[in-house]
Amino acid sequence: MVRIAVAGDHGGFRLKEGIIRYLEEMGIDYKDFGTYSEESVDYPDFALPVAEAVREGRFDRGILCCGTGIGVAIAANKVPGIRAAQCHDTFSARAAREHNDANILTMGQRVIGPGLAREIVRVWLESEFTGGRHTCRVEKIGAIEQKYGKSTGLTCGEEKKSESCSGRC
Repeated sequence: MVRIAVAGDHGGFRLKEGIIRYLEEMGIDYKDFGTYSEESVDYPDFALPVAEAVREGRFDRGILCCGTGIGVAIAANKVPGIRAAQCHDTFSARAAREHNDANILTMGQRVIGPGLAREIVRVWLESEFTGGRHTCRVEKIGAIEQKYGKSTGLTCGEEKKSESCSGRC
């Protein structure tokens, strides 16, 4: 059985909650990594634990929500081995799995409604990586990750943080 890690920030909280209800209806095992309210939070703080859990194999896939789906996708894609795809239609959701072997789905609460989100989740969960000519392309993504290794940019909370970073982004 597939295990799904789920999280969202304040801008995606209601969409995340709807997705959790849908996963429960489908009998899919999941873990909610937060946030647990609409109080303002920083999306990387929720994207990272989901991305790490998927990378480490504790969960098969992840679903992240924020206002647009963009921020959580960018944050999650910083973790080597993660292929987070922002999808706001079923065609993209299917292609993300079949062609890109996307292991995290991201969506934006301010972009799509709950009914479409459920359909996107259904299609994304039912779709499988087709391999073939797409395998080489996914391997090339991994080679890019190896070439550049871990991020060389400063991160919030480091000793040499930029003047604009207060430790809470």
